[in-house]
Amino acid sequence: MKIIPGGVTAPKGFEAAGVEAGIKYQNRKDMALIYSAAPCIAAGTFTSNVVKAAPVLWDRKIVEESNEIHAVVVNSGIANAATGREGLGRCEQTARAAAKALRIPEDSVLLGSTGVIGMQLRMDRVEEGIKLLTEAKTTSASSAHDAACAIMTTDTVSKEAAVEFEIGGVTVTMGGMCKGSGMIHPNMCTMLGFVTTDAAITKELLAEALRNDVADTFNMISVDGDTSTNDTLLVLANGQAGNPVIDRKGEDYDRFCEALHYINETQAKRMAGDGEGATALFECQVVNADTKEHARTLAKSVICSSLSKAAIYGHDANWGRFVCALGYSGVLFDPERIELSCRSKAGDILIYKDGAGTDYSEEEATRILSEPEVTVYVDMKMGTERATAWGCDLTYDYVKINADYRS
Repeated sequence: MKIIPGGVTAPKGFEAAGVEAGIKYQNRKDMALIYSAAPCIAAGTFTSNVVKAAPVLWDRKIVEESNEIHAVVVNSGIANAATGREGLGRCEQTARAAAKALRIPEDSVLLGSTGVIGMQLRMDRVEEGIKLLTEAKTTSASSAHDAACAIMTTDTVSKEAAVEFEIGGVTVTMGGMCKGSGMIHPNMCTMLGFVTTDAAITKELLAEALRNDVADTFNMISVDGDTSTNDTLLVLANGQAGNPVIDRKGEDYDRFCEALHYINETQAKRMAGDGEGATALFECQVVNADTKEHARTLAKSVICSSLSKAAIYGHDANWGRFVCALGYSGVLFDPERIELSCRSKAGDILIYKDGAGTDYSEEEATRILSEPEVTVYVDMKMGTERATAWGCDLTYDYVKINADYRS
């Protein structure tokens, strides 16, 4: 696998665009398009929130029932969530407008929205945006970047990734873009993610690959403990690479899954590190747990803890907060056996062992925790399973950003 520049237009046959449509914001791109003239198969995972946005309901139905996807239309600024039947009607109108502009079937259009809950989309602006997107779409990396910028809300940076790998001697490419900075929590955490690939693969295996990978990537991040109404992760495969179709598990399927994991994990970490007001990516690695599920639960408990997040912001190796978060996770363990370390590019320091804090240097620990990416490493000494979760520190700016979000 080779990491390459680019995003959703890196694979053959995909075009993209990002334009200013005035959905809610002024003087910034706020509508995006991903398009493939060749029909795609699609797989998706969606929010676990009982309150599901209209685009989530639309996409779930299309992904389940259609084997021919051509486009994804996304807007930022307004979430089209908690908008009732009228919101669903506006999904239909959006898909109809895109189908007409792109000359594709209406049920081949997927949708995404992110922004303020409870507001209705202005369809005159959406429809004008679709016209602009249709005219602007290209296969260039700059068009992919425009699309990635157009789906941002409180994100401070756009998020893209792309890789090349071989299937049956044929070069295959996969690219992705995502957004997310706040209202991010495990179980499809407000995130939108889109992955494109020119690989030929069956719909069943594509869905399985995505479902399995999400458990260790996007479902292992948290910024603030709020699971969004709009979470959507879509993978589109148009088969234009010309590789032998991946129709069974084996070496080719494993390579595909490896590439998908790289894209998803890279994007998930970028989302966590770009949490609203964040100054650091906060990672927790749990090793030698008794079960995989327990490892996941323990790691997520640490990165979700507000007190742990505050300690990271203060560059404070306050191991009591990390141990406390492990203890209320619901997983039974012997606190006399586990070990905790703080790690970063600046070094590695053991801070807890044998049921008590070690005689570590506070100054050294602070230096290690002052890096932009820091890790709390937990050795459970119970088995062989491991898991990693990602979050961010909790800062004053998180409250400021969300206090002013609707204005």
